[in-house]
Amino acid sequence: MKNNLAFSDLLRLIDERSAAFRSVVASAPGLDMRVPSCPEWTLFDLVQHLGGGDRFWAAIVGSGPAAAPPAEAVAARAALVPPREREALLAWLDESTLSLLDALREAGPERGCWTWWGSSQSPQDSGGVARHRVQETAVHTYDAQLALGDPRPLPDGLAVDGFDEFLSTCIATPCAWPHEPAVFDFHAAEGHSWRLTIDGAGARPTRLPAAAAGEGPDTADVTVRGTAGEFVLFMYDRIKADSMQIDGDAGLFDLLRAWEPEE
Repeated sequence: MKNNLAFSDLLRLIDERSAAFRSVVASAPGLDMRVPSCPEWTLFDLVQHLGGGDRFWAAIVGSGPAAAPPAEAVAARAALVPPREREALLAWLDESTLSLLDALREAGPERGCWTWWGSSQSPQDSGGVARHRVQETAVHTYDAQLALGDPRPLPDGLAVDGFDEFLSTCIATPCAWPHEPAVFDFHAAEGHSWRLTIDGAGARPTRLPAAAAGEGPDTADVTVRGTAGEFVLFMYDRIKADSMQIDGDAGLFDLLRAWEPEE
């Protein structure tokens, strides 16, 4: 599916969300705080993950088209040891984001590169990387806020594109669905709607016209209503389903979450 946001907007949002993340880390009582939404991680671990991801994807984008991630980038991420002192760690995180933004600006939106979402609807290029890194940074900013007891909704424009990106990157696949065919409809409060059709031919998300929000409940097996930000956080297992209005067979979500398509 086509991006909702221009490449320049994606870069701006990576910068903005990273700054918001650093602000949370700077105000935390300590870096050893547990992150409830990533229960095996401390706040320091979360910083290492996000900053390491920025550096990893900077190397991926900089390497251009490839069938696999460069061995050097993989080795560098495995050997990563960020500083433990908070001020130095924040500087390291800032440098990590700048390295990603520099690589993306140098590449432009259409340079091909390796990605893990090869069979999805998202492009294997620097634009696709930028779009996904916006969401990675936004969700982990939410994680950091949650650790401090102050979780905040995802920004509206970012969230709308984020749910669209999740469907096209993390869900879309030509791999056969091993259950009875199903149709999920999502109607966001912001005025956007999507349909996810899953069957023997795989999973295919499409955008629906705004008028589709008024269709009857029998149109889909499951119909979900909420904000786009709630959709994103729900699909990333950050909030529970009861935060939204779900009509139909909610158990289908359990099957969807458990599904691991074989490429």
